[in-house]
Amino acid sequence: MKKLGKTLLLSSALVLALSACNKQSSSGEDGNVQLTLFSTVTNESDKAALTDAIKEFEKKNPNIDIKENYPADKYEGMLRVKMAANDMPDLFDTHGWSKDRYGEYVEDLQDMKWVKDLDPAMDNILKDQSGKVYAYPLNQAKDGITYNATLLKKYGITPPSTFDEWMSAMETVKKKSKGEVTPLWFAGSDKSSFGQYFDQFATPLLVTDSKHDYRKELLNGTFKDWSKFDFLPEKLKEMQKKGLLNKDVLTAQNQQMTDLMAQNKIAFVIGGGLLGPSVKELNPDVQLGVIPMPVIYKGDQPSWIGGERHTLAVWKDSEHKKEAKKFIEFLSQPEMVKKIAEATSLPAGLTNAKADNYFSKDYEKYKDVKVEPYFDRVYLPSGMWDVLGASGQELLSKSMTPDQVSKKIGEEYKRLYKPKK
Repeated sequence: MKKLGKTLLLSSALVLALSACNKQSSSGEDGNVQLTLFSTVTNESDKAALTDAIKEFEKKNPNIDIKENYPADKYEGMLRVKMAANDMPDLFDTHGWSKDRYGEYVEDLQDMKWVKDLDPAMDNILKDQSGKVYAYPLNQAKDGITYNATLLKKYGITPPSTFDEWMSAMETVKKKSKGEVTPLWFAGSDKSSFGQYFDQFATPLLVTDSKHDYRKELLNGTFKDWSKFDFLPEKLKEMQKKGLLNKDVLTAQNQQMTDLMAQNKIAFVIGGGLLGPSVKELNPDVQLGVIPMPVIYKGDQPSWIGGERHTLAVWKDSEHKKEAKKFIEFLSQPEMVKKIAEATSLPAGLTNAKADNYFSKDYEKYKDVKVEPYFDRVYLPSGMWDVLGASGQELLSKSMTPDQVSKKIGEEYKRLYKPKK
């Protein structure tokens, strides 16, 4: 036992010594500082854009080393563990949850120079009423419906602005292509593809129309009549019955989308804002477009769904806040803002540079369209994303009816709802 005790003491001493060494190396005995950076970026071109920016910064600041991490689908789990231990990365991506999930862990950035150039569309998403700025936007999301402009032109279809027009357009595609083109394509093996449908259309259904605005009830937990949600699962089921969805809707995989769109086999996809450059690379003769969300009610106005795409927040308890902010200031230079926005094929989060992206003409055409935040991030409790996606799969596999989908979503909303602090 004494021998075991000595061994344990030696092991403990070794762990402490290694921890001290690691801490010293991050603090930098030689004056160097190592910053840890975690991002939700998964697209290879997006990774390359951020990595290149880091290398350029390190070259200009040789005393600062940034260790970047891209955990992909493990990101949320890792960050939750780090939050529980109050041991966050120096810089991290808030991926749509800057206030509600990460708010108490982030440094207030309102005194930084770039804040004056923050796109007003991001104000409600990255700022609060006191003026606190929660994160720096590397780019911003403007999700709507991506469409094959080449096909729509061929079939004489005007990009729709209402849900009814969209349904009509899809039926025209099916008829004129003689079934060779899928009007609306889902990578249904991934439940999040259905989550995207429900999430994006929930905004025109329950928020933006003045006569159907339930945001207050959704926020304070008093929204009870979930039959009002029936429209979306009913329409999705109708699309399936009419043959407007891909036949392999429940097994299709995301990586198939680019090839099929490049072959003129798809007319519409939900979201798909990053699809353009990949399709162009495969077939430059196919041109895509993107439109804001079609309205459901007469008199309503279309809206983009978006806000945060990729951001960088500074951990409020970081020992290296000065260096972390220095990196953000570097990223906020107009040439870097433009470079990252173009590399990620998304609009910039700042107004000090104009990015020339694949969908720039569409974003310019609809520049006055309001950006509404992702529905689940604001109006639904944490944990509802999986419910939305799984409900879509069960609906199309005939395990649930449209009204059962709405009922299930309502039950889970009630179960998971917690008043916001």
